[in-house]
Amino acid sequence: MTLGSGQAGPGTSWCNSIVAPKATMQRRPNADGRVPRAANPAHAENALTVDLEEWFHVCGVGGVLAFEHWNTLPARVVPTTRSLLDLLDRAEVRATFFIVGWIAERYPWLVQAVHDAGHEIGSHSYRHQRVYELDETAFRSDLRASIVALKAAGVADVRCFRAPEWSVNDRSLWALETLVEEGFTLDASMAPLKMVGSVMYPRRPHVRRTGAGPILEVPPLVADRFGQVMPLGWGWGLRMSSPRRVLRAIDRLNRSGQPAVLAVHPWELDPDPPRVRLPAGLRFAHYFCLAGFGERLRTILSGGRFGPIGRIAEATSASM
Repeated sequence: MTLGSGQAGPGTSWCNSIVAPKATMQRRPNADGRVPRAANPAHAENALTVDLEEWFHVCGVGGVLAFEHWNTLPARVVPTTRSLLDLLDRAEVRATFFIVGWIAERYPWLVQAVHDAGHEIGSHSYRHQRVYELDETAFRSDLRASIVALKAAGVADVRCFRAPEWSVNDRSLWALETLVEEGFTLDASMAPLKMVGSVMYPRRPHVRRTGAGPILEVPPLVADRFGQVMPLGWGWGLRMSSPRRVLRAIDRLNRSGQPAVLAVHPWELDPDPPRVRLPAGLRFAHYFCLAGFGERLRTILSGGRFGPIGRIAEATSASM
């Protein structure tokens, strides 16, 4: 089944060509005639993104979580993604789903379900490897494999990318040129955070110039606390922060004319996630503050204006 013709038109996503979202995603006006906050994602100030991956897609570990064992591990991506889609449907928020090619290849109908809910679709690589651990040839091969898997699932014209573990950084800036050469126009892989990127990276959407042409870089939300920069918009930083703190940070950013980008994973909504032994840092990042995250995310989405990351791209492009 084909999700889109590849031609631009009404309902076309900035990240990939799709048909118009389902009518169930549209809100009716209130009694006073005003349309509720989330009804018009074209005016969304912020982006919600989803890294659609399995719970065992953890970078930098081997053993039981090594690639060759993935088919033997308990699969949780279907029920957790369904839970997230239900949450977004109730919140009437559309997001951008960066999908691992390995997932798209095995669950093409899950990709269809994401599309049918009106969400944008981008690539999150094929084998979920850190970019800086690959050379240019291996990265291009993995990138192409992800595109093949997404197109086989019916996604047309994949143009948005997020690297696993924000791994486009000073060790792998060459990857941006490869992305442009492969037809990508937006990257969301560079985090202004020391542990995975650099605090010197811009915190706002900006254009990166490469030998193959420009690409729009859209970073995630970070915050300054206790003299350090923390990942307020994703991972343990988002999970440990109260919705009020997150919304205050988003409001401050919006008042300065800038959007905020949040990133979540379906496995963060798992009520009983599988437990495996991980190195201390990865264990903290993977399991800290999972309890009740779905309800906290629901509160955040109800308190701000969110849409796909492509809306930020449209607004940024229009202002250049």
